[in-house]
Amino acid sequence: MKRKSLEENDMSKEKIEFPIHDGVFIHLKDAILFVDDQGTIIKGNNAAFSLLAISDRDDLSIFHYMDFALLMEDKEKHLLMELKKEDGKLVEVKSVRIDDSLYCLIMSDLSIQDKTEEVKTYIKQLTHDSEEGMVIYNEDKVLDCDQTFVNMFGYEKETITKMNLTELVREYKDYELNQVMYKDFSESMIYTGMRKNGSTFHLEMIEQPYNNFGAIIRVAIIKDITERVENERRIEFMAFYDELTDLPNRNFFMKVLKEALTEAKKANEMLAVYFIDLDYFKEINDTLGYEFGDKLLKVCGEKLKSFLQTDTFIARTSGDEFLILQKHTKNKHDAIKLAEEVISEFEKPVKIDGYELFISISIGISVFPQNGLTEHDLIKHADSAMYVTKEHHRSSYKLFEPSISENFKNMLTMESELRKALAHEQFELHYQPQKDLGSGKIVGIEALLRWNHPVNGYIPPDEFISLAEKTGLIIDIGEWVLKEACKQNKAWQDKGYEPVIVGVNLSAKQFNQKGLVENIESILEQTGLDARYLELEITESMAMSNEDYIIHTMKRLRKLGVLVSIDDFGTGYSSLRYLSIFPVTKLKIDKMFMDDNQKQNQAIVKSIIHMSHSLNMKVIAEGVETIEQLSFLESEKCDEVQGFYFSKPLPPAQLTKFFQVQ
Repeated sequence: MKRKSLEENDMSKEKIEFPIHDGVFIHLKDAILFVDDQGTIIKGNNAAFSLLAISDRDDLSIFHYMDFALLMEDKEKHLLMELKKEDGKLVEVKSVRIDDSLYCLIMSDLSIQDKTEEVKTYIKQLTHDSEEGMVIYNEDKVLDCDQTFVNMFGYEKETITKMNLTELVREYKDYELNQVMYKDFSESMIYTGMRKNGSTFHLEMIEQPYNNFGAIIRVAIIKDITERVENERRIEFMAFYDELTDLPNRNFFMKVLKEALTEAKKANEMLAVYFIDLDYFKEINDTLGYEFGDKLLKVCGEKLKSFLQTDTFIARTSGDEFLILQKHTKNKHDAIKLAEEVISEFEKPVKIDGYELFISISIGISVFPQNGLTEHDLIKHADSAMYVTKEHHRSSYKLFEPSISENFKNMLTMESELRKALAHEQFELHYQPQKDLGSGKIVGIEALLRWNHPVNGYIPPDEFISLAEKTGLIIDIGEWVLKEACKQNKAWQDKGYEPVIVGVNLSAKQFNQKGLVENIESILEQTGLDARYLELEITESMAMSNEDYIIHTMKRLRKLGVLVSIDDFGTGYSSLRYLSIFPVTKLKIDKMFMDDNQKQNQAIVKSIIHMSHSLNMKVIAEGVETIEQLSFLESEKCDEVQGFYFSKPLPPAQLTKFFQVQ
């Protein structure tokens, strides 16, 4: 049966009154169609016929050109739609239902250049970085992209628009591409991009459905982050691995041991720490040379690697000393068994440069929880046990033998004394100056807690802080420190001294307590100190845990005007991505990296300084004790320093005199 022409169809619908005069309607630049509820085109202008490439005016069904059913769902609809006869061409369609059986379609061509900034605004990723590319895709098929995206992958644009996205981007980390392809997901993801020449690069992808037009297509911003990822890996390796043996270093071991202790406490399990020292290594070094000694250390490292299991972790700490962690230790006999196996392996001769050597080792063992509750105690006790066997036997092992009841009694006594110290005002604050290397001025002071016991004198913080954390007393002690530091800083200002920033360390429990920001705001109001002269220091491990809460709290503190810095930087693992989103004003390089006898430490310090400046953060080095350390930091353009080279921590009265000298 012959179909009606468009003109005949107009006559059959002559009762419909269109709001636009025919003479004007035909020549409008906007593409407009009137379509009934069966999909029949009732009326259209030249722009619409041209856009849809309608050459046969007898082809009256809109279904031949697009999925009209999607437009019939609502009274008004605004979508991006793919034209069926135009090989994936996209058009923007606004549909308005005029009555129960008639629809008006207003259409326009989609240009990625016209939409780029609009889409970037929508996904909140406006940037001045010209290295960000943009791609539009439907399911897995690339529909369009900009020139930056084309340049990243090295293909011609015509080729890319015929490819699938999974041919260009493969799963790299955290999420598989096909798991998020059809979901709303606004967080950035890291993948590996595959160029035409076969090379790969790391990319960050932020992708969203273009909800302004319905969830039909997806839009993604792509950024090449290869340099950032490589820098992260470089810093991580230098901070956590021994270059000579490729074994983890002491920093890494401490981190893993700390995590293992947390797990063991939760599971009520034992674990063992082994401190290993090579016998007669100094004599070998002195006789055969340091190069030979390095080769021997590599051989020892390989021997120890043979004991790596899912429950063991091995590290080289320094010189000829190694550490082993054995998790899920069943009992002391289980701990002894591993020590005997290691000693047996080392008794086998090795050949280096024509020399056949018989190596012997001494091992000290400490077991959690009997021989210590912290990583420092366990290593210290294993070290002590090692020296006992080294002194008397060699090529043997020794279990640490503390008195558990005595340790527990000491802990209870210390807790009671801590409570009395807080009630009887035995705590004091000493302050260590922080010097700006550019101006030479004292720009800050770090408040450091001291316990002046009436009988035992000054007790160092490392002997009571961990107990205060465990008992929860750190909350009350920390609040006293904050009030005292703010009050003292305001008192100096009131005396006419040039204002400086006072830094206060926050413990994990303090930072995670409810009402922290409100409490700090109250302390600032009580003491009258301006918020910009207070800096709160949190440790790197704290900053990398519970990310959402940390960021939220940091932002609230920064909104209040309080500065936030990361203390002991380099002793934990920091993703540069995290640092780039944390509202941190300063990084403090841990004093353990100030050992200028180790080239590796200098390389780490250089990397941290340069990374901090690239993130617009200041950097301060603590533990500066020599002119050589100061000269190195000045040459690397470190912003600030503190340490015994300038001044030890001083009580307020002595520091006031120090200010007067300035």
